[in-house]
Amino acid sequence: MSASSMDWEKILNDKRVVEDFRHQAWEGTFFQYLDLVKQNPAIVRNSFQRMYDMIMTYGSSNYMEYKKNITRYHFFDDPIDGGKDAVFGLDVQLMKLTNFFKSAALGYGTEKRVLLLHGPVGSAKSTIARLLKKGIETYSRSDAGAMYTFKWVDPEGKFGDILGGAREVISPMHEDPLKLIPEDLRAKTVEELNRGNKSPYRITVSGDVDPASRFIYREFLKRYSGDWMKVLNHVRVQRLVLSEKDRIGIGTFQPKDEKNQDSTELTGDINYRKIAEYGSDSDPRAFNFDGEFNVGNRGVVEFIEVLKLDVAFLYDLLTASQEHKIKPKKFAQTDIDLVIIGHTNEPEFRKLQNNEFMEALRDRTVKIDVPYITKLKEEVKIYQKDFNANKIKGKSIAPHTIEVAAMWAVLSRLEIPKKANVSMLQKMKLYDGKTLSGWTEDNVKELRKDSIREGLDGISPRYVQDKISNALVNDKNGDVGCINPFMVLNELDSGLKHHALIASEEKRKHYRELVDVVKQEYEDIIKNEVQRAISADEDAISKLCGNYIDNVKAYTQREKVKNKYTGQDEEPDERLMRSIEEKIEIPESRKDDFRREIMNYIGALAIEGKTFDYRMNERLHKALELKLFEDQKDTIKLTSLVSNVVDRQTQEKIDIVKARLIKNFGYDEISATDVLNYVASIFARGDAKKRQ
Repeated sequence: MSASSMDWEKILNDKRVVEDFRHQAWEGTFFQYLDLVKQNPAIVRNSFQRMYDMIMTYGSSNYMEYKKNITRYHFFDDPIDGGKDAVFGLDVQLMKLTNFFKSAALGYGTEKRVLLLHGPVGSAKSTIARLLKKGIETYSRSDAGAMYTFKWVDPEGKFGDILGGAREVISPMHEDPLKLIPEDLRAKTVEELNRGNKSPYRITVSGDVDPASRFIYREFLKRYSGDWMKVLNHVRVQRLVLSEKDRIGIGTFQPKDEKNQDSTELTGDINYRKIAEYGSDSDPRAFNFDGEFNVGNRGVVEFIEVLKLDVAFLYDLLTASQEHKIKPKKFAQTDIDLVIIGHTNEPEFRKLQNNEFMEALRDRTVKIDVPYITKLKEEVKIYQKDFNANKIKGKSIAPHTIEVAAMWAVLSRLEIPKKANVSMLQKMKLYDGKTLSGWTEDNVKELRKDSIREGLDGISPRYVQDKISNALVNDKNGDVGCINPFMVLNELDSGLKHHALIASEEKRKHYRELVDVVKQEYEDIIKNEVQRAISADEDAISKLCGNYIDNVKAYTQREKVKNKYTGQDEEPDERLMRSIEEKIEIPESRKDDFRREIMNYIGALAIEGKTFDYRMNERLHKALELKLFEDQKDTIKLTSLVSNVVDRQTQEKIDIVKARLIKNFGYDEISATDVLNYVASIFARGDAKKRQ
């Protein structure tokens, strides 16, 4: 062995991998398989039962929304790949999806339907389908998801004419070995297998094996004069591990040009090279059972853009879903067991609705809408998955950059409120779980009901992802080492000019107006953060609060306040109290009520032996911060940043504010400096307007 600084053999020689391979490569006799079924009936579940159990394996959690109990199935967080294909903000739709599988697993009828995921482009339809395929593949490797198939063996090579000269021939459609039991023996065998069965599903054996296995079975029976027990000597049962890459139990079909479409892509085709060898094109040994339905048997088949299929394909699809049968060329109908998932966009679905000849397909379809996300915090998760410190190297992303991009995307999907007392921005905040004065859960629920097409139109997450990527690499932004919300908003705005999916100038204008709405909201956010950073001196707030409470106490009890400096008794400082109360818009007519409310709260705490702290009252806390900011703003001289003339004392104060932004709000040196400069320019504009 050559010398190396790394012990590669130690790194790569993982005994668990070898053990897993051996475990998944189990082989045994037909009777050993029956023993396995008796011990664990779950190994003979059908495809819908496996899919449902796979989802439930990862657990779930519940929460309340608009007085409705919502279940979040953790499988859709993609624990398999660390969240790579996680689906956010669609818990209600994913509940419907899981209920579809539950109903099908219990045999209530949906197992005879095509599952159709319907929604706008980029709404996670493909992601859900990909996740389900990945989940069932991973599940088949686990003990809980173990499943088995069989192969025909001729170790001594005596029956080459039956097996086409091969020593082993695996069931081309990965059939369950129980299908080999003759019809007249099935009832008795199943009864015995079900005795003591504690699984939620009863063992059943229905249908026949694929034509190739049926041919081999029949030929062996002839050789052994009908003694099927001797035929079983040529059967070896083996573990079945599903694999999309190996085309085992997972199929995917994507429509092509109509001239190149052929229904044999679904059900298999004749192998013309073998016709001469076997003498007939109806000999199953001269047939390739490699269509997507054949490949997907025992698992799942995904139909990409299913409604673009040629009519000939749709007939196969109808039979496969309703009857669980397919019709390969030159052969009788063949039994299949698989989940059929299709997905389509809205224009194609409208065609289906308007086409009376497609009524049979509509009747055999369970449609689940997959809309765009309309909750800001869920939309943010999509972009945080791709744009984070672990993935982005060499550049930082300023706080709120992802948030404002998500905010604009969500606003584009909301319908303009019919009620005049709520803005688009407020509507977005209500949907996101924020509370607004005068709005209850019932009001928000009603607001959603009034918006019929919400989430079915608007901007795709893909567009936003592309524009964030552009901002990260755009030379116009220079080598600043940090992208900020304005850079991303500029990219979002400029890209609208050539956006292929915007059908009208009116829509384009609306999206541009929303950019301005988001910019204003971002300005308000950073002004608030800078204000809080400036007024984050807890001692100063506490001192101001004490002063306010002393004056409120004297005012409500009609007493005087002792001046700490002169020692004289004075009237309560009305100017001080109002300067604080006005910060939270307490009108003059309500000041007495607010002051009594504060004193009653302090009194109630005192009875319980507790001391009042300004943090206990959110409104008062905010008012004190704003008051302190106003008092300190001029001493810090933040606007001097605009003129680039900053004295040492002012710079020290600004550095303290910057440090608070970094510590308390997640900024780095670059983004904190940028925000301070921008907020300083806002204040400078405000001062200029006042002078005018």
